[in-house]
Amino acid sequence: MEDAFARSVSEVLEFFAVDPSKGLTDSQVAEHARLYGRNVLPQEQSTPFWRLVLKQFDDLLVKILIASAAVSFLLALMNGETGLSAFVEPSVILMILAANAAVGVITETNAEKALEELRAYQADVATVLRNGCFSILPATDLVPGDIVEVCVGCKIPADMRMIKMLSDHLRVDQAILTGESCSVEKELDSTIATNAVYQDKTNILFSGTVVVAGRAKAVVVGVGSNTAMGSIRDSMLRTEDEVTPLKKKLDEFGTFLAKVIAGICVLVWIVNIGHFRDPAHGGLLRGAIHYFKIAVALAVAAIPEGLPAVVTTCLALGTKRMARLNAIVRSLPSVETLGCTTVICSDKTGTLTTNMMSVSKICVLQSVNHGPIAAQYSVSGTTYAPEGFIFDSNGIQLEIPAQYHCLLHIAMCSALCNESVIQYNPEKRNYEKIGESTEVALRVLAEKIGLPGFDSMPSALNMLSKHERASYCNRYWENQFKKISVLEFSRDRKMMSALCSRKQMDIMLTKGAPESILSRCTTILCNDDGSTVPLTAAIRAELESRFHSFAGKETLRCLALAWKKMPTGQQALSFHDEKELTFIGLVGMLDPPREEVRNAIASCMTAGIRVIVVTGDNKTTAESVCQKIGAFNHLEDFAGHSYTASEFEQLPALQKTMALQRMSLFTRVEPSHKRILVEALQHQNEVVAMTGDGVNDAPALKKADIGIAMGSGTAVAKSASDMVLADDNFATIIAAVAEGRAIYNNTKQFIRYMISSNIGEVVCIFFAAVLGIPDTLMPVQLLWVNLVTDGLPATAIGFNKQDSDVMKAKPRKVNEAVVSGWLFFRYLVIGAYVGLATIAGFIWWFVYSDSGPKIPYSELMNFDSCSTRETAYPCSIFGDRHPSTVSMTVLVVVEMFNALNNLSENQSLLVIPPWSNLWLVASIVLTILLHMLILYVQPLAVLFSVTPLSWSEWTVVLYLSFPVIIIDEILKFFSRNSGLRFTFRFRRGDLLPKKELRDK
Repeated sequence: MEDAFARSVSEVLEFFAVDPSKGLTDSQVAEHARLYGRNVLPQEQSTPFWRLVLKQFDDLLVKILIASAAVSFLLALMNGETGLSAFVEPSVILMILAANAAVGVITETNAEKALEELRAYQADVATVLRNGCFSILPATDLVPGDIVEVCVGCKIPADMRMIKMLSDHLRVDQAILTGESCSVEKELDSTIATNAVYQDKTNILFSGTVVVAGRAKAVVVGVGSNTAMGSIRDSMLRTEDEVTPLKKKLDEFGTFLAKVIAGICVLVWIVNIGHFRDPAHGGLLRGAIHYFKIAVALAVAAIPEGLPAVVTTCLALGTKRMARLNAIVRSLPSVETLGCTTVICSDKTGTLTTNMMSVSKICVLQSVNHGPIAAQYSVSGTTYAPEGFIFDSNGIQLEIPAQYHCLLHIAMCSALCNESVIQYNPEKRNYEKIGESTEVALRVLAEKIGLPGFDSMPSALNMLSKHERASYCNRYWENQFKKISVLEFSRDRKMMSALCSRKQMDIMLTKGAPESILSRCTTILCNDDGSTVPLTAAIRAELESRFHSFAGKETLRCLALAWKKMPTGQQALSFHDEKELTFIGLVGMLDPPREEVRNAIASCMTAGIRVIVVTGDNKTTAESVCQKIGAFNHLEDFAGHSYTASEFEQLPALQKTMALQRMSLFTRVEPSHKRILVEALQHQNEVVAMTGDGVNDAPALKKADIGIAMGSGTAVAKSASDMVLADDNFATIIAAVAEGRAIYNNTKQFIRYMISSNIGEVVCIFFAAVLGIPDTLMPVQLLWVNLVTDGLPATAIGFNKQDSDVMKAKPRKVNEAVVSGWLFFRYLVIGAYVGLATIAGFIWWFVYSDSGPKIPYSELMNFDSCSTRETAYPCSIFGDRHPSTVSMTVLVVVEMFNALNNLSENQSLLVIPPWSNLWLVASIVLTILLHMLILYVQPLAVLFSVTPLSWSEWTVVLYLSFPVIIIDEILKFFSRNSGLRFTFRFRRGDLLPKKELRDK
């Protein structure tokens, strides 16, 4: 029944044909179970493991590599190769792909736990009326129409419509659903609000929420998926995981690269058609196969096999650094996404605020000797921890607050007129509440005020253990006074009273709404001497003025405290006793903003990141919090910047678009509104981070580009998120954004490094084929270079230091290419040099080396006809392993020098020297040692078809390799000096096609 909130009690009961005094019959239960289903959240079918594995290979570059491995193996068999040599190359390729697939599967199997966690919020049992008898049944057996009784501490088992109040009032904590920091008072009357949100449905008890005060009867109106919790589950199911900006770029780059590779491979094959019949190949078919092998080698050379592993490793290193900042990353790609975040949609309660009600202001009457002067105190401390101080109106800390009469009586009243409990949880290392948030705030206030009669009180309390300290002062007052009777809070009185006795003195302590308490007071306590004076009209006006200031301008939740001497021996209280009270003081409390949030908001603005505060609270309270944290610092008028969910929904489409661009506050929202907000911002090409801690936040966290959950939040929120803040500190997000930007910069550097290296390999093979010289490098040698000698320095580039101005730049555009324009030209130049230097090393050995044959260059170009003509050298020299070893070594060394070029995109090595990243220096040393290992250890040398080099050969390798430093220094000089830099543009704006722009 979707509109039960708008129907009267009798209409709802009539709809389900249920007698509220007898409940459903067994036949009705069976019928309703058939019609409405079971009261469970259906289990979502998980993706089969085999499908997850196959998904990892659904990538064009991966498919090309698999095809290359298969072709390589078939060609080896066709050439008569058997044993190890036929399997080496395809085996290495498949091992790489298997490793990458394993990483992907592990990531995905850990990602979908939020739906399971949601089940933890379902109640286990319920007190149900059936066939005229109450019984305790499993909550899963409930059906719509069941009459259920709930009381304090009960977890609501299903969505239910209130039908009868069994106490003066009923309050429910529904923070997990709406994010409200205060419990909500429930009533029987139907709701007349149009477009009612959860907060307006005050007659509905929502599944998974908890009763904190009172008893009531209710009728079940929704079970399983048809509950508020069920709608959150459905919203999470409808949410598809967003592809991160870097993943989009890498996917597009892969598609682009695949097309280029295919083109070059076909071109190489076509260019050499004339050589198919050369005698060296042994026939047309064998010639075609030979050049097809070259095309396969070219594909292996062009694909950066190590790129996925290096990206994963770099992001993993970033997550370790972020963990030290208290940002625990659950999804590796989200590390990079942080760097281009443009909007942070932050949940207010528990994220920007502590979600712990705390007394922040106190107002008492100081003295009437010189006119009615109200004294105002402020209270520090924003959590349930008994840590904080009392300050006077001049900001001076009170050494012993309990020596002030009004403050002492406030502490006494707060401790005794109270039903809540506060305790220390050693596992979570924090203080926890049981009961109403406002009552817990008064408990904490009593601890901060301390006890009378001890000069060393503050330091003495600090010597206690945290468990003892949690309620030490409260227990003192409870031991001093015996609580005899309690008058519970009721909606008509709006107050609560407790009768207490101590040493033949009986007193009544009262707390409640200021207007209710003041109207019943005739006297007032003075703070300076403890005297009681008549509550005159002037004093009353002064107190009402302070109350309106607290509740209006500062949007504090206010309570007034009073007391009254009672006749000795009285054993019970009546409503008639609550008159002729003595006013003690006024306290103002709020869910306080976190202390570090203001600076974090300012950092966001400097970094070009907009913060939108999203909350279920009312507009006025939220606007006050936004002012406190600086979210409205740049605004004088909130109009056009602050919207309720219903106001936003009623806007025309064009005005909605404009509102999204200016919005700073979004109030009275439901979970569906948060998800809608994220989607709307994403349609405007914003990269959205959503923070939250409640079950209600889970769909939006899952939908956002990066979902950020609080460490103290619900398990559902954490499971749906990409990142968890261990310290619940909004400011940690800013540190994480800075780290994300630095990681992306480093990621760009090693991607460019690997691209330029691969360009060099393609140039080497392509030009060798065009020039008609022997194969310069074998596929297995290319794999070694791509994986080991490229991979280690590329990973080490991830340790480049963060730029000092990383948070002063605006967020990068989502469609910004990883490699574009001038930069691509730079890396073409570098790549071309790498390739030509590699070929030069090969030619040098044949033409100039003292250990080589010193044949003319023309002979090298006609090597394939050697066997058909007279030569002064044996044809076997073209099978010598020296020239390819020199080429491979030149390729390795030149790429090590190129790695040094990537310490910075534009800064010279003279400014940022190699030792600024010792990890890179170490990786270069290790790479050279590994390369020497395969040169000088015989089994490895055979495997990779290489041979040891002499010192003279190493000298030539260094001569050919070092100029890459000089070339890049020149290009960096042009980059730094825009006046000297010439414009270089492709027909397209960048290397990577901007597919997402067409899709949107």
